Amino acid sequence: MSTLTSTELSIVMPCLNEAETLAACIHKAMSFLKSHQIEGEVLIADNGSSDGSQEIAEKLGAKVIHVKEKGYGAALSGGIKAAQGRYVIMGDSDDSYDFSNLMPFIEKLREGHDLVLGNRFRGGIQKGAMPFLHRYLGNPVLSRIGKIFFGSPVGDFHCGLRGFSKSAIESLNLVTRGMEFASEMIVKATLNDLKITEVPTILSPDGRSRPPHLRTWRDGWRHLKFLLLYCPRWLFLYPGSILALWGAIFYALIMTGPLQIGKVNFDIHTLIYAASALVVGYQTMIYAIFAESIGIQRGILPPNKSNQKILTLMTVEMAAITGGFLILLGLGLGLFSIHAWQKLGFGSLEKASQLRCVITSCLALTLGTQTIFSGFFVNSNRD
Repeated sequence: MSTLTSTELSIVMPCLNEAETLAACIHKAMSFLKSHQIEGEVLIADNGSSDGSQEIAEKLGAKVIHVKEKGYGAALSGGIKAAQGRYVIMGDSDDSYDFSNLMPFIEKLREGHDLVLGNRFRGGIQKGAMPFLHRYLGNPVLSRIGKIFFGSPVGDFHCGLRGFSKSAIESLNLVTRGMEFASEMIVKATLNDLKITEVPTILSPDGRSRPPHLRTWRDGWRHLKFLLLYCPRWLFLYPGSILALWGAIFYALIMTGPLQIGKVNFDIHTLIYAASALVVGYQTMIYAIFAESIGIQRGILPPNKSNQKILTLMTVEMAAITGGFLILLGLGLGLFSIHAWQKLGFGSLEKASQLRCVITSCLALTLGTQTIFSGFFVNSNRD
């Protein structure tokens, strides 16, 4: 828990071998605090620098926190935990952000916003400050996905300059340790109804002679994977629903006999594929319920009316009744098929009608078994 302090603002910078630019960032941050008469501190969350960054920071009067666990998110988590300020403004220590121009963030925080993010697309991206793929593909696409999946009001998901109420962000229990920390903060803040806004921010070319720590494809995938894992509906429910619906429609059309569209004849083989689509789609939809249940139980996803209604309906008893009905249907069709087989002297079941009965029996037995076990699984993961 946060302790009450007279310090209003902590400016936190993650650092890993930033000796070339760290001094400039600290000078600007110190100048900002002094010129605006803000009671604050500059805190460097060092992630194992070997170029003398720690000594530079200490000589300039910054507070240095040593974070052993590697990663952008790990460094920031350590810095935020050690911060004494009521508000925290975090930003990269590569001199790409102007720490002398932080008042737009402070003003929004003082107005009562929990999270204030910089928006580089509104503020301006100077020539050479952002790679082409990041500017026109990675950032826009991932930001749009965040809006679609979570209803987030953020237009620049990955701006490294952002301010927030320390107590509000600590309540989110952020756990990621890599670059996806930036996405986790926004996603959880959105899901927990924190007050979020953006301010225009200028991005300048960083002052380092070495390549950045960010790796385009690796870190882009980690961000996308995180967004998918935190939105079971888009990862599981919607694709599963489409697949199951497709399978159900084709199955219904072919179950009683072949279907001919133009010169194409759909028969038993299509029926098998439709049954497979129905099973896979149904199982994928169940995965969505699993993910929602575990996410809520572990405090990763906040409960809402829709998921609570689904979880309330999916009791062991309801799953047993529904699954039991499907199993009985499958057994009944199976016995009918055995009877038909007996009439043939237990020879080959070659008639299409007989094969349709067998396939439908297998489908009902599979769906019924899945339903029963799923009910037990969901309920075993509740508080």
